[in-house]
Amino acid sequence: MITTAAALRCQGLIKRFAETTAVDRLDLTVPTGSILGLLGPNGSGKTSTIRTTLGIYVPDGGSVDVLGSRDPLSVRHRVGYLPEERGLYAKMKVVEQLAFLASIRGLDQKESTRRAGAWLDRVGLSDNAQSLTSELSKGMQQKVQFASAVIRDPDLVVLDEPFTGLDPVNTRLLKELILEQRKRGATVVLSTHRMEQVEALCESICLIHHGRPVLSGVLAEIKAGYGRNTIALEYRAGNGTLADVPGVRRVEDTGQEARLELEPGADAQAVIRTLLDRVEVQAVRLEHPHIEEIYLEKVGDQTVAPHAADEETE
Repeated sequence: MITTAAALRCQGLIKRFAETTAVDRLDLTVPTGSILGLLGPNGSGKTSTIRTTLGIYVPDGGSVDVLGSRDPLSVRHRVGYLPEERGLYAKMKVVEQLAFLASIRGLDQKESTRRAGAWLDRVGLSDNAQSLTSELSKGMQQKVQFASAVIRDPDLVVLDEPFTGLDPVNTRLLKELILEQRKRGATVVLSTHRMEQVEALCESICLIHHGRPVLSGVLAEIKAGYGRNTIALEYRAGNGTLADVPGVRRVEDTGQEARLELEPGADAQAVIRTLLDRVEVQAVRLEHPHIEEIYLEKVGDQTVAPHAADEETE
């Protein structure tokens, strides 16, 4: 359940690297017990935002409040962080590594060992407990890194591109584990390019571009604000085409399924009648836009300047 308290709040946050402003007057509030999706193109400032809010970088302006403290480092034992880069010891056994990471977060040796074994079982790596980290696949290492981030049951879980290297089966597992974190009362900040995962997991989003928020709020309310402006179509090809349909601004067509974004003020029923004349329609629905469609509308094909991208690898 989402409460009115904030687990994380930034006000006017600024972070600069030489002449580049990576985070530019960012306002962000993450309610306790919620999952927030932090979105943006490569080099947009997502990782710099995360590192500044966690106290890894010192802000150049504005304020940060993490779990009720203005000093993020003072509450770091209550925060679990999965960075985008690998942060594991390559020549250490997997179970020993998890136990060690639990112990430096304040757990005694017995409890650290117990939790390490339990988490390896939970992520399906019990048979790899005695393997060296370097012997694991990229996806296996990602699961170990996730386990290390949450092994102490942190109040705030921050995940930077957590689905990297995971196949569909393990992607589903990780989604379940993230939802379990929220269920036990943790707050989750999820930075990812996987829009379908944001749609499935997040109550709210913050879309960042050039270090500035361009869209933020409760996801359902954002989508509702766009109205039902998209026609989802399942069809078999007929003699006609989906191109140049009057009233349609953009078409995403895979050959058997299509999504047609309507122009503002377009008559959806008139568009549907045109589609019925052109192709053999099997199913048609009027829907809110997907988050990916909203994302593309806000960001489009814009790219960051090379010097900005060099400051931060996302």
